[in-house]
Amino acid sequence: MSIEFSKKLTAHETAIPGVLLYDLPVHGDNRGWFKENWQREKMVALGLPDFSPVQNNISFNEKAGTTRGIHAEPWDKFISVASGRIFGAWVDLREGPSFGAVFTAELDPSQAIFIPRGVGNAFQTLEDNTAYTYLVNDHWSADAQGQYTFLNLADETAAISWPVPLEKAELSDKDKAHPRLADVVPMPAKKILVVGADGQLGKALRELYDGDPSVEFAGRADFDLASEAAFTERNWKHYSTIVNAAAYTAVDTAETAEGRAAAWAVNVAAVSRLARAAVEHDLILVHVSSDYVFDGVRESHDETEPFTPLGVYGQTKAAGDAVVSVVPRHYIVRTSWVIGEGNNFVRTMASLAGRGIGPSVVNDQIGRLSFTPDIAAGIRHLLTSGAAYGTYNLSNDGEPQSWADIAADVYELSGQPRTAVTGVSTEEYFKGKEAAPRPLNSVLDLAKIQSAGFHPASAATRLKEYLS
Repeated sequence: MSIEFSKKLTAHETAIPGVLLYDLPVHGDNRGWFKENWQREKMVALGLPDFSPVQNNISFNEKAGTTRGIHAEPWDKFISVASGRIFGAWVDLREGPSFGAVFTAELDPSQAIFIPRGVGNAFQTLEDNTAYTYLVNDHWSADAQGQYTFLNLADETAAISWPVPLEKAELSDKDKAHPRLADVVPMPAKKILVVGADGQLGKALRELYDGDPSVEFAGRADFDLASEAAFTERNWKHYSTIVNAAAYTAVDTAETAEGRAAAWAVNVAAVSRLARAAVEHDLILVHVSSDYVFDGVRESHDETEPFTPLGVYGQTKAAGDAVVSVVPRHYIVRTSWVIGEGNNFVRTMASLAGRGIGPSVVNDQIGRLSFTPDIAAGIRHLLTSGAAYGTYNLSNDGEPQSWADIAADVYELSGQPRTAVTGVSTEEYFKGKEAAPRPLNSVLDLAKIQSAGFHPASAATRLKEYLS
């Protein structure tokens, strides 16, 4: 066998999405050769997913012509040759438009290939005494075999040109009996789990993902965030992402002893459990934050501003954000003044307008509304676009307004005079009432999420649509 020494570490895309072929530097002399078979820092920099391998397997094959596969396994694999040479064949057996795509290549020790979950793997040895090695990011178990997807090595649709004809090759009886492509049940994608799915945002996510079997919704009855059993009993291997749409949002009640305990339980303790599950199972965690993590002194809040919460609710949201920030793959989506399906400020104002009641509304708190369909769409954009992990502000766009301005807009759109709304200061409105402190300026800078390719509609446009 002749190995090409001192190649530059290089990544090559293939005909199958996510399958990456690598040239590996092999250093040799009269004593033999040496290579860095797996080098996380260098390979991740070249685009290899940081897939966290947990098990290293070796297949030794004594004779040339030994043929194994085609097996699609429920984990990712990083494959290389330790000695000898192989002809490799890979077939996409995942649900989706690339189902059935084929890639083949000859591999010697100077090459490696990354195979995502659900892509069928097969190889044929071209030399005696060939060792085929692979790292996987889940532990093998007998139960896991029931999640494999198989394809017959002789499938006519894949039409793989084996160097050694299969009738002359060494095959197992099991591999000979695998189905043709027309009879293969594709491996389903890992699921997105939405918790807190019965709230305003949860309902918007349900509507956005309606009919998508890869998204699972769990309300409080389906997934109790306060229960350790809810976390330990779920098979997280079937999931890629958790979207946390649950929150304690009773801002004023959070200032009471009972409310304070409830706010910390939902906004911090439950979030800590979600973060731990995400870290342990390498999941993406999407968490919804709030403008209340700030004191509202600045005219506009960007994602780098330090936390300065005024009340208990804001303190719990800031603590939850801090917890989520340590998850390697996370999106914190910070919103303000959320409006969706359910009880909210706009519906209250519309109801008052319909009854001819003129309300007093605060006019010194400034911000923008965030309509839940846009929050949901923004979350989906972050998950599908490959946006960098981190915190993103996400409200609707347009000129910032006070609550009194918005109330007047609602009255006008409802056919009532704007003058029916009386503006008052926050201090005057809450005089003599038990209330949490509120940030006076909740305007969120949207530059980061816009640079990531998502452009929220104006709040004025969404308000008209909402009331119609």
